[in-house]
Amino acid sequence: MYSDLAYLIVGLPVLAFVLCLFIGSRLPRGGGFLTVLATLGGLIISLGIFQEIYPRGIIHQSMRWFGDFNVGILIDPLALVMLLMVTFVVMLIHTYANGYMNGDPGANRYFAEAALFTAAMLGLIYADNILQLFIFWELVGLCSYLLIGFWYRKPSAAAAAKKAFLTTRVGDVMFLAAIIVLYNNLASLNLTLNPGEYLLQFPVIYAHIGMIPPDQLTLIALGFLGGAVGKSGQFPLHVWLPDAMEGPTTVSAMIHAATMVTAGVYLVARMFPLFYAAPHGLTAVAAVGAFTALFAATMGLTAFDIKRVLAFSTVSQLGFMMAGLGVGAAVGAFSVGVSIFHLIGHSFFKALLFLCAGSVIHAVNTNDMREMGGVGKYMKWTMYTMLIGSLSLAGFPLFTGFFSKDEIIVIAYEYGVAINFLPYIFLVIAAVLTAIYTFRMWFSVFTGKERSNYGKHESPWVMLGPLVILAVFALAFGFVAQEGFYNYVGDNFGQYEEKFGVDVNFAELALIGGHEVLGEHGAPAEGEHASAEAEEGHGASGEGEAGGEEAHGEPWYIQILPIFIAIGGILIAALFYWNKVKRFDPSQVTGDKDPIRKLLLKGYYQHEIMTGWISEGIVYGTALICNTIDIKVVDGWLNWLSAWVMGFAGHVRKVQTGVVQNYVTALMLGIVVLVIAIAAISLAMEVGLI
Repeated sequence: MYSDLAYLIVGLPVLAFVLCLFIGSRLPRGGGFLTVLATLGGLIISLGIFQEIYPRGIIHQSMRWFGDFNVGILIDPLALVMLLMVTFVVMLIHTYANGYMNGDPGANRYFAEAALFTAAMLGLIYADNILQLFIFWELVGLCSYLLIGFWYRKPSAAAAAKKAFLTTRVGDVMFLAAIIVLYNNLASLNLTLNPGEYLLQFPVIYAHIGMIPPDQLTLIALGFLGGAVGKSGQFPLHVWLPDAMEGPTTVSAMIHAATMVTAGVYLVARMFPLFYAAPHGLTAVAAVGAFTALFAATMGLTAFDIKRVLAFSTVSQLGFMMAGLGVGAAVGAFSVGVSIFHLIGHSFFKALLFLCAGSVIHAVNTNDMREMGGVGKYMKWTMYTMLIGSLSLAGFPLFTGFFSKDEIIVIAYEYGVAINFLPYIFLVIAAVLTAIYTFRMWFSVFTGKERSNYGKHESPWVMLGPLVILAVFALAFGFVAQEGFYNYVGDNFGQYEEKFGVDVNFAELALIGGHEVLGEHGAPAEGEHASAEAEEGHGASGEGEAGGEEAHGEPWYIQILPIFIAIGGILIAALFYWNKVKRFDPSQVTGDKDPIRKLLLKGYYQHEIMTGWISEGIVYGTALICNTIDIKVVDGWLNWLSAWVMGFAGHVRKVQTGVVQNYVTALMLGIVVLVIAIAAISLAMEVGLI
């Protein structure tokens, strides 16, 4: 029943977009209730589909578009959990926005763009082929440009929107190039496809990965990684994400929690079998993710704009997710379940943190933490819900963030045993820094003395309601859902044999990629079910030995280390910032005098490098060269040709005497010359000269 309505998951937000755009100005609050109803409808349908296909089942619908191209819907466990998360979180954000955007003259435009943004993300998730995914991928980028630059009359907002659009295009070009290379490789196989199948459908791709040359697989994987790096804000294409805070806070919450940035992680998860088979494919993912996690965490230590702190946190946590996928080179498809579990949990507590930040900004009319302090006296609900979100982000035991981040760090250790310990070291340090900057933020905002003339009011319940609901999920989701989540999503590709007859054999793919999956006790798994063994050994719901040290194969102190990381980071933050907040010295809290802190505050001078070296150096230099070629070569050649034509025309013009007798004479001479020429050619042909 619900599977037949799957198209409405995207269709309803599209309808809300049309209605808000054309009649929203005549509706209460710009028609914001339409976006809430649309996402609520999508959530209900997604829950119905979950009830129909859980624990094993895949929905696939496909139809011919034009030529050899198909459009379709693919809802497997990976897509389904993403649909549930996006519809649920975005529905709460839209509800919050009905209060936050109330009174804004462009409210109907905001809700129209937000609805289209939601539709694009949902369409990206359940696309059944990589080309269709790319189309929605680009639509997500367009909508982000519109929403980041929503207050386009602010120069900083317009600049941030352009920066996001152009930076992500770099990754998108790599993504498109990877699709082209993939298509060419598949087309060269001369495959015989069944009716309804399409060359770029995911089941078809999975079935023929082993037939593509390894060097081509690596090239394709790096192209897909480039797209993911751009969209998910990984180093070095992360520079747009902190500046995206120029849009409304609800936009920041959508981008950082449920849409856009999660698309890159989803792409790598969706194409995980290809990355797994590509030599060095997952190694590159692990390296980029781990470095980004640490790199962004250091910048969060000194930022004083509350939304930028959360933005750097997003970049760092996305690094954790990418690293979680990358270490799958050692633990197999189980890493997909772990990484996506962190993505889902992160969506709850990061949406909560951004909406809490918006609630604070709504009250104090500033983003600067140096002008806050003591806000908790007037905003109890916001303070305690943000505390829950902060504890979850820091990975405090029994909170949602703890369960997902803990597992990523643990499997990173196994990756270190098998391949390289550097990602594990980076992630451990990043986790400590996360706890420090998170509670530096919380202490600075809610404790100490007042440093501004606040509005001294709590937000209305249309804004507080979503905070309370998200706080419940940030607190309890990890504890409740972890047991079955890893196995359900980790076995995503194992269900393709039942539905499509496609055996995604990770043991064979590992041979192509040149790595081994670790088994139950940390030894290489043998046989064709290596990935299944790895998943069984890691699954939280496993029985008997599947738990504790024997399930993972790492020492007990490695398993409990994340607990000490979270608690230690919070204590360090309290030690360094509690008293400083109490008596408040802005330079001590934000660190704008110390050279190292200034380096972090400046974000390693990335803006200067990008602007001064790349934009003004490379781009301007290239433009100067092109301009020189245009003027000296192209225009010079055209000017010479034009002058020659004009000179020749001047000579020809002299023949025009205006005397009819001269024209008749010239005509007769021409005829005579033509007759002689024809006769000469005929004679030459007869004697064989021609």
